[in-house]
Amino acid sequence: QVQLVESGGGLVQPGGSLTLSCAASGSLVSLYAVGWYRQAPGKQRELVAGITSSFGTNYANSVNGRFTISRDNVKNTVYLQMNSLKPEDTAVYYCNAPTTAAWGPGPYWGQGTQVTVSS
Repeated sequence: QVQLVESGGGLVQPGGSLTLSCAASGSLVSLYAVGWYRQAPGKQRELVAGITSSFGTNYANSVNGRFTISRDNVKNTVYLQMNSLKPEDTAVYYCNAPTTAAWGPGPYWGQGTQVTVSS
């Protein structure tokens, strides 16, 4: 069993930054690939970024160069640093594990954290 808890969401102006955290608990979590997904109103949930246990990363085209995913396996925490935020980044952001080899979602989800980009 794996538990994922997201934090760090909030309201930010366009061009601003936020850092999301995903705290994971459960056995062998450090061996899992972890993904950040987001879902905007009326849209499908989409992969934003993923990181493997060996620190390989993958980003959606829409966030590449603006977002950075990282992990601390001692703290069992995955981070998503979001810079140059745009209104279209507004969504509920979810942590997911373990992502598949093709970066599909695994069975464990956090509760989500709301990110709103607005002036």
